Amino acid sequence: MDAHVTTAAAAAGAKVQDLAWMVLASPLLCGAGTWFFTRRLRGLTAGLNLFGIALSLLLSVILLGVADGQPVAATPFEWLPIPGLGFTLGLQVDRLSVLMSLVVTVVASLVMVYSTAYMHDDASFSRFFCKLSLFVFSMLGIVLADNLVMMFAFWELVGVSSYLLIGFWHGKPEAGDAAKKAFLTNRLGDFGFLLGILVVWSATGTVRLSELAAKLHAEPGLLGSMAGVAGLLVFMGAMGKSAQFPLHVWLPDAMEGPTPVSALIHAATMVAAGVYMLCRVFFLYTVPAGWPEALEFLGNLGAGMIIGHVGAFTALLAALMAVQQDDIKRILAYSTLSQLGYMVMAVGLGAAEGTPAAGLFHLVTHAFFKAMLFLGAGSVIHACHHEQDIWRMGGLRKKMPVTFWAFVLGTLALAGVPPFSGFYSKDEILATALHVAPPLFFVAVAVAILTTFYMGRLVLVAFMGEARSEHASHAHESPRAMTMPLVVLAVPSVVIAWFPLGEHIASAFGGHGHGAGHGASGGASAVGLLPLLEKIFGGLDAAILGPFNHNAMAATFGLFAVLLGGSLAWACYGKGGPDPLPGLLGGWARLMRRKFYFDEIYSGLVIPLHDMLGAAFSLADRWLLGGLVVRGLHGTVELAGRALRLVQTGNLQTYSFLFAAGLAVVAWFFLR
Repeated sequence: MDAHVTTAAAAAGAKVQDLAWMVLASPLLCGAGTWFFTRRLRGLTAGLNLFGIALSLLLSVILLGVADGQPVAATPFEWLPIPGLGFTLGLQVDRLSVLMSLVVTVVASLVMVYSTAYMHDDASFSRFFCKLSLFVFSMLGIVLADNLVMMFAFWELVGVSSYLLIGFWHGKPEAGDAAKKAFLTNRLGDFGFLLGILVVWSATGTVRLSELAAKLHAEPGLLGSMAGVAGLLVFMGAMGKSAQFPLHVWLPDAMEGPTPVSALIHAATMVAAGVYMLCRVFFLYTVPAGWPEALEFLGNLGAGMIIGHVGAFTALLAALMAVQQDDIKRILAYSTLSQLGYMVMAVGLGAAEGTPAAGLFHLVTHAFFKAMLFLGAGSVIHACHHEQDIWRMGGLRKKMPVTFWAFVLGTLALAGVPPFSGFYSKDEILATALHVAPPLFFVAVAVAILTTFYMGRLVLVAFMGEARSEHASHAHESPRAMTMPLVVLAVPSVVIAWFPLGEHIASAFGGHGHGAGHGASGGASAVGLLPLLEKIFGGLDAAILGPFNHNAMAATFGLFAVLLGGSLAWACYGKGGPDPLPGLLGGWARLMRRKFYFDEIYSGLVIPLHDMLGAAFSLADRWLLGGLVVRGLHGTVELAGRALRLVQTGNLQTYSFLFAAGLAVVAWFFLR
């Protein structure tokens, strides 16, 4: 009986492994195939790349059932056989990786469909789709990797892919500058990530995630005094990818890429990679705090609490910046920054509770409604002939009804209005902050007020009132290929949190969900119209009241933030007219519009420091290495050669004299 069970389990494991490798390989093979064989056939290029992503989506859905929630590690392939550190390529399939692969492939599939219309007239249509497939392959590699080295390799591939996509319109200097800025800023964070991997490996002897978790569970003090340093170094990677302060400056400029890129990379996937990575290595933040002698003043303060404060500061800073932006995509970019800060704060504070479920919950819900908002912004930009200034729009509500309602639904979800999905995930974050760090709870509430305010400002200015430009007055609804993804994304933006998503996420970390996860799964089980209606409305009622039953104070403050922020937005922009904030806030409005001058500060500090270090190394290279070492050795050898050449006279008497003198010196040396 046991042998039969073992054989069945092995067969199931092999099936899961095969499916996982197919999920990863499908986008790469289809993208490479289109580049080499169908590049000149635009329709076939789009279809084949869409097929690759859709196949990964289908296989991820199958994995969700086949894996049955049990972690399965695919048999790793040996990559670099180094004694003491065997680099392998292996995949890990569990609730966390399958859930994230579903998010990536669902959003990527809809973005692919949307792009067929948005990029229809672009001369580099095929190149765009191939790069999108490369990005999805790289992102799925991060999601499924079973060890830190493989994750880091795909981490860098994501960086390269984003560089190519941000700078896709390389004829625009702004796009090229934004791509370089994103690439270089991320390299700073990636350097810290690499150092963190080295610290973890040197202390534990392994880089496989399952082995690391098991070792630290069995021996929590294994990292010793480097526990906090290792956690913060790994977090630096997330600071780059998820654009946390002070490495946040690249994300708004990345809006120079095509809007579908913004929806895929900078709303749902790449920027979420940092948060996902923190959840994947969460065991690093649950071990006892340890610091080297130079950092002993931190005492028992864990890396998780530091991460929580960085996330909270980023959330507040970005929300303030968004209040005075006029570019529709930049408003959404700063909103993404702020929400990423929310997620990072939740993961960091979750270390005190033993689970990062609140941050991951918000990552999933945010991916859908923020992708919808970015695609909605692209629809508006397309209809207004590439106009992006919200003050040159207006009156789009009647001209673009599908886009308008999708944008309103996304705004309500982002603001956290019940019963939309953002309400539940935001409530989980507020409840975590209230329990672990009450001061950060009030920061999170302030961010929620600002979020509702700047999103209300965007909707009221861009969609309400009268048209403010010729392009806005002649706008019309976008093609069906662009509006259909909006309609599809609207569904999870509204209802995904009604299902036991919170329980599913919490169970991935050995806990139990609450809030919406319980409410939507309850109800009657009888069949019939009346029992069905009772189930639907009973479940909806429980879903709405779930957060209040879980933590009434957090839910009440969250609802208060929505009402206050919405009221302020209506008071300032409900009647039309120019923006009143510059007159009300004075210099503060200018600071927010100029992003608190971070770009100027970095240009004033980093560039001169870089130039000074470059000049110093240039002098050292020229005079020490090139002069003293290289030319010095060369000159010494040359002088010695010249001196020896002087004794090569060809005179026999001279040679006899030198021979006799040499013998005399040797005899004196040995006989003295």
